[in-house]
Amino acid sequence: MNRNVLVHLLPVLYEPEEVRGGIAVILDILRSSTTITHALAHGATAVIPSLEVATAQRIAGGFPGDAVLTGGERGGVLIPGFDLDNNPFAYASDVVRGKTIVFTTTNGTRALQRSAPAARILIGAFVNFTAVVRILTQDPRPVHLVCAGTDGKITIEDALGAGAIALGLAAAVHEPIEEWADDQLQIAVRLYRDATQSPEAFRRAMRNSSGGRTCRRLGFDDQIDRAATFDLFDIVPEYQAETGRITP
Repeated sequence: MNRNVLVHLLPVLYEPEEVRGGIAVILDILRSSTTITHALAHGATAVIPSLEVATAQRIAGGFPGDAVLTGGERGGVLIPGFDLDNNPFAYASDVVRGKTIVFTTTNGTRALQRSAPAARILIGAFVNFTAVVRILTQDPRPVHLVCAGTDGKITIEDALGAGAIALGLAAAVHEPIEEWADDQLQIAVRLYRDATQSPEAFRRAMRNSSGGRTCRRLGFDDQIDRAATFDLFDIVPEYQAETGRITP
């Protein structure tokens, strides 16, 4: 029997009940998934996602000042009064180790909230690609690869991430991916195959994606390359809907 693997190119393209009992992998490649993975890999205790800036500030106010950092972005840049933006390079060990990060972005947080009924909710990115595939290989439950998108629109970078993970999982379980009967998955796989005919083609696809164009406009070219790097870390952040926390 083939694995039950689905791609959702936007959170609004599935009903929350559809993911119940399965594993949801949230993909917000540029840049929330990448940044959260950096933070936890570098020793942050937890990341608490928040949809609204005011809510993030209120949550952070409940911690001792030396135990918490606020992070996130609006319009791609640092929120006034926040400690950190959505730049993965900012979440270095000497900054985040032992801290709780209260983190607010719109697209990734909405995807997390919509996936709350899932049995497990993982944070996926290229930087932890193999670790994500390994968990999915070991857990036989249905897999939902959830692309966060941007402002309700499909983004190439998240679809590329979904295509990569789908192909990696198919290879790991020795199943022909062409038999996985989900059109959104097939779209993501074809996009990824087309975009990875060479390293230059993949870099070009990432740079010309929605998130890539935003990063280039803001002068964040190095963050695009960072998000496009495979297997920097061997951790998979996991969101606990009951506690509202993401932990390693």
